[in-house]
Amino acid sequence: MTVQTALLQGATLLEDSAIAVPRLTAEVLLAHALQRDRSYLYAHSDEELSERAWIHYGRYLHERLKGKPTQYITGRQEFYGREFRVTPDVLIPRPETEHLVDASLQRIRPGDTVLDAGTGSGAIALTLALETNARVLATDISLAALSVAAGNARQLSANVTFLACDLATCIAGRSVDALVSNPPYVPRADQAGLQREVRDWEPHVALFAGPTGLEMYQRLIADAERVLRPGGWLLVELGYNSLEPVRGMLGSPWSEIEVCADLAGLPRVLAAKWSPAPV
Repeated sequence: MTVQTALLQGATLLEDSAIAVPRLTAEVLLAHALQRDRSYLYAHSDEELSERAWIHYGRYLHERLKGKPTQYITGRQEFYGREFRVTPDVLIPRPETEHLVDASLQRIRPGDTVLDAGTGSGAIALTLALETNARVLATDISLAALSVAAGNARQLSANVTFLACDLATCIAGRSVDALVSNPPYVPRADQAGLQREVRDWEPHVALFAGPTGLEMYQRLIADAERVLRPGGWLLVELGYNSLEPVRGMLGSPWSEIEVCADLAGLPRVLAAKWSPAPV
């Protein structure tokens, strides 16, 4: 079995099972089985697969056919130009979340204290730590997720302090200059309609917010009003149709409310400045 034949057979299996981007998926899985980059496949298309590589490739294809996301099979996902380790204990970082990082970078100043609430893999927190001179804190309710995030921090040499708590409950006083979060925002009623890769494999604690999908935004805004210093920023990723309800939660102390769209033109990030009246 040559590399080229293995790719063709794998892509056909995936396509017949209606797996998205079957050729690319086959390439990623075969490269992972060979412990090589994808470019290696084209330079060595006539190379015979070892029995070990063929066994691994077959197992990876079987897992993908059963719905396991490719990122959980390879244990890797790129985010903001860096590779992060991912497991089923953490949400797979999406390219859309890079807009949240971009919006945060525009507002974080050197020396600021930044909190990433619900850090998951640590993709947001680590990226902000590596791209700025800020002091970055990251929280998560899941100890397993914090373990993954801490491992990514070691791998990328990112200086982030990890705290085990729900959102910002462990943060005291007005000690934060920017509260950043990609919170759970899927309503429970939408669970059945999700792609099986998401519904059956990604951690529900990172997906589902409650009956309306707005519950975590309400809590984050309350947390932000408690922990943000005057002039600090709240930046959150928005779920589908959540812009107006979330914007409606922001009362008069909030100002400079801005919405950033993603590449599809959908509202993706909401930024708001905490501007209480001087005491």
